Amino acid sequence: GYENGVKMDSFYIITNYQKDPEMTVAHEIREYLKSKGKTCYIQQKEVEDPQGRYRYTDAQHVSDEVECVLVLGGDGTLLQAARDLVDRSIPLLGINMGTLGYLAEIDRKNIFPALDKLIGGEYTVEHRMMLTGTAFHQSRRMLADIALNDIVISRNGRLRVVDFNVYVDGAFLSSYTADGIIISTPTGSTGYNLSAGGPVLVPGLHATVITPICAHSLNKRSLLLDAKERIVLEIGQTKEVGEDTAVLQADGRTVGMLKTGDRLVLEVPHATTDFIKLSGLNFYEKMRQKLNGN
Repeated sequence: GYENGVKMDSFYIITNYQKDPEMTVAHEIREYLKSKGKTCYIQQKEVEDPQGRYRYTDAQHVSDEVECVLVLGGDGTLLQAARDLVDRSIPLLGINMGTLGYLAEIDRKNIFPALDKLIGGEYTVEHRMMLTGTAFHQSRRMLADIALNDIVISRNGRLRVVDFNVYVDGAFLSSYTADGIIISTPTGSTGYNLSAGGPVLVPGLHATVITPICAHSLNKRSLLLDAKERIVLEIGQTKEVGEDTAVLQADGRTVGMLKTGDRLVLEVPHATTDFIKLSGLNFYEKMRQKLNGN
């Protein structure tokens, strides 16, 4: 759904330091907003998470008065910000610092006209559904994560395939023997899902798509499901002895390992990621550029 914008006064910038190393663009934006009498905070230092990877967002530092988070980087930075800020309901505007992305709404040269539109309330907000994955070993909850694009389970190592049993709303649906399986939101459908032969879903659709990666059978197509349906993926066994192991990823980031008998429960939470839409390229124009390779 869409809703029309209010005039904005308070902003917060998250920047990918690799793409804006001196934070030049971040400071230019802040100075411009200050000259218009607006408030703008810049996330100071990237935060190291427990696994030692850097995250660009620390939700605790984003005060309640912030009306818009400006994300400088590419789609990866925006995905990370979406996951870190999932409980905050603050709309995000992606500013692309590199090649054409799907999620970043504007590129560098359009920053100031875009800021004028935000200040003037000339924008809409688009709500994008997310996907949660909760993994269970027997009945013990092992781990959980959230994704805006996709949750992927793939084989661990080069030579193995994985058996998956798929249940939808408690009913057994299908088994796949494949290199992996992708469960994608409409937002993520233009990514790994599309490369693996899955369909493109328009962003506002309330649906998920299950696409096997290199299924070892020709009749295995993608399955399109209503987002209300609860999906359970169970790791089966391809060999008589030993366990199969598989890698679980959310938005391209490794979350943990699953073994034979483990189950992953996939659900669509109430929380959404809210993107600001200006009158930039629409979804179909971006899609045409991607498909035509220009």
